Amino acid sequence: MAAPEEQDLTQEQTEKLLQFQDLTGIESMEQCRLALEQHNWNMEAAVQDRLNEQEGVPSVFNPPPSRPLQVNTADHRIYSYVVSRPQPRGLLGWGYYLIMLPFRFTYYTILDIFRFALRFIRPDPRSRVTDPVGDIVSFMHSFEEKYGRAHPVFYQGTYSQALNDAKRELRFLLVYLHGDDHQDSDEFCRVSQALRENTYPFLAMIMLKDRRMTVVGRLEGLIQPDDLINQLTFIMDANQTYLVSERLEREERNQTQVLRQQQDEAYLASLRADQEKERKKREERERKRRKEEEVQQQKLAEERRRQNLQEEKERKLECLPPEPSPDDPESVKIIFKLPNDSRVERRFHFSQSLTVIHDFLFSLKESPEKFQIEANFPRRVLPCVPSEEWPNPPTLQEAGLSHTEVLFVQDLTDE
Repeated sequence: MAAPEEQDLTQEQTEKLLQFQDLTGIESMEQCRLALEQHNWNMEAAVQDRLNEQEGVPSVFNPPPSRPLQVNTADHRIYSYVVSRPQPRGLLGWGYYLIMLPFRFTYYTILDIFRFALRFIRPDPRSRVTDPVGDIVSFMHSFEEKYGRAHPVFYQGTYSQALNDAKRELRFLLVYLHGDDHQDSDEFCRVSQALRENTYPFLAMIMLKDRRMTVVGRLEGLIQPDDLINQLTFIMDANQTYLVSERLEREERNQTQVLRQQQDEAYLASLRADQEKERKKREERERKRRKEEEVQQQKLAEERRRQNLQEEKERKLECLPPEPSPDDPESVKIIFKLPNDSRVERRFHFSQSLTVIHDFLFSLKESPEKFQIEANFPRRVLPCVPSEEWPNPPTLQEAGLSHTEVLFVQDLTDE
């Protein structure tokens, strides 16, 4: 029977995977699993890192190439609590101490010389940190194997990220430094160069003070649990006012920023409203201008049309043949009834085209611009202008007119 694959999840890991998905809202189970594996299945650290990413803080697995925060260690008001090694007691203790003193001195002297020479061959490993998160996970494994799982939650991120989070959230940051053998051992923790420790275990309380990340307390040496809690509580109580003051100042700055933003938004809204009003005014002025131009152009066009019409009437009048005399037997007397109920009388020759009748009426001031001429008996429209049916209008005689006729002028201008 084949062994199960290494990628199979335990029941505990499956429950954590489902809880992490519910808390973060990530749909991809593979992405949830990867996030938990990066944090060694530490639910709290994985959720905190995810929330930091949602708030715009870079992930501990993808830190930005920015300059780390500097910690102020020059404040002379730093609270220090150093637990010294117990001194020898009694004659036997002092005797043992004096006997071992030459051997201890020789051992540490040789050891220091060896480490000093070793630094020329192998540089300080603290300057070669390439995977800080991996180092933290490795430290947690070794710590839990040696001391058990009963310990505070270790921050899974770089030292700079821890400082940034403490500054952003206005919280105390407790830094723990641990050396397995000696303060100069290769396993020396990375941030020891910045905090100026003297012995181990070493604890430093860091907080935002006077707008700088400052070490406000140092605890060095072996300390009992109750005493540790008391000392940490004392440090926090003594510096709590700074955090409260900073929170108030930050809240005031945020309110000022919100107020300024609201004022800017109101100003922009007012500006946009004014710009919209001005735009509408410009559009209205432009519309009126175009309307006036259109009316003016229409007036000019109408004036040109009337002028052209008048010139055309005058030209038609000049081209009319002379009116025949009443004694001419080939003459035709025609009475025209105009649309305005006026009457016009004129004589024409039988041999003349009906076009002459149309030109005569067109030249009259009273006649409409467009019209047709109708005869009453029989009722018909005379073809006075060229058309497809009558390319060449007939003469008066061909049209069947008598010596005396009454013709009606029908206005077609609006058709």
